[in-house]
Amino acid sequence: METLKNLQALVKRLEEKSPFYQQRFKAAGIVADDINTMADFEQLPFTDKGDLRNAYPLGLQAVPDSEVVRIHSSSGTTGQPVIIPYTASDVADWAEMFARCYHYAGMTEDDRIQITPGYGLWTAGIGFQAGAEKMGAMAIPMGPGNTQKQLQMMVDLKATVLASTSSYALLLAEEVANQNLGDQIHLKRGVIGSERWGDKMRSRIAEELGIELFDIYGLTEIYGPGISIDCSEHDGLHYWSDYLYFEILDQETLKPVPEGEYGELVITTFRKEGAPLLRYRTHDITRFIPGPCACGSVFPRHDRIIGRTDDMVKVKGVNIYPGQIDELLKTVAGVSSEYLATVDHQDGKDRVVLAFEVLNGIDQKAIEEEVKRQFKSRVGLSVIPQASSIGSLPRSEKKSIRIIDRRFS
Repeated sequence: METLKNLQALVKRLEEKSPFYQQRFKAAGIVADDINTMADFEQLPFTDKGDLRNAYPLGLQAVPDSEVVRIHSSSGTTGQPVIIPYTASDVADWAEMFARCYHYAGMTEDDRIQITPGYGLWTAGIGFQAGAEKMGAMAIPMGPGNTQKQLQMMVDLKATVLASTSSYALLLAEEVANQNLGDQIHLKRGVIGSERWGDKMRSRIAEELGIELFDIYGLTEIYGPGISIDCSEHDGLHYWSDYLYFEILDQETLKPVPEGEYGELVITTFRKEGAPLLRYRTHDITRFIPGPCACGSVFPRHDRIIGRTDDMVKVKGVNIYPGQIDELLKTVAGVSSEYLATVDHQDGKDRVVLAFEVLNGIDQKAIEEEVKRQFKSRVGLSVIPQASSIGSLPRSEKKSIRIIDRRFS
């Protein structure tokens, strides 16, 4: 079995070259030659972000300094940063995966890709650019912010593809509409990553920019964005199983979930040299989509990320994810895409205030009552609904915050 051979080779390499895993294997009594079956592999320890933070700055490095050509760092804002070293082969592999993503999104060397995510230590901007250059397309490396300049370049350079977070894509879409630029832009596709986003937000961006949207997935610890993308069928994201091994596990038992059920995505890198990872817990919630895709690709699929285990808040014994709120709001006519749930503690009780935007001309009080009823029925919790007009909630050039928990601040 090819997958088992690849995993055995990785464990052997970690045993020989990675001080980080040498220490972990020794502590757990693991010997690479003892990994003879998939069941043996599934007994190996997990790696979590806490382990990576404890290895700061370069404790994950598994090659000599002379082979490291670049470092990146996670975009998280809390705790010790995670530093990931890359070899030249890592950089080339990442560019190859990203170019595949662009091909799956129907792009060619004739496209002009306006890249709005950040550059620097964050992996996003440079990943989008490396994939474009590998494919031979024109990269327009704008980086984040300066929206008026973004619009000018979009028009003047006739960008055909927007690479962006969903939050910034929405902001740009709203500005295109506000400035009546719809007939001056040449966008055909959007490659959107970095954060989960719901169907209402997806529809608004697609309709206002007149483009087809593709979800792209990745994380700094595992190269960066570009490890999976949805195709023209838009029925799950294809991931590159020749570079990566995916598991989807029950977040409580850490055992595989039945096929097609949701769980936590765990990733192992087959080829990564600078900082290879074994059974890395992403804390992203998704599921495998069984069977072949209608597009004919041989690569397997996972579903959209519906949330993160650490996005979840528990209120009065009820677990709440941003994905649940997205799914609920998309069923209520007149509600737009943007919302913010705030959890606080007043008068000895926890409460949830759900602020959301509604379309113009909608009876806000009636919508509030419907959202309150739906939340109680579908999530099992009473909320305080607050409807407001489109544009009233803050917009972000990076990632939007969907749930704020103020109980412990």
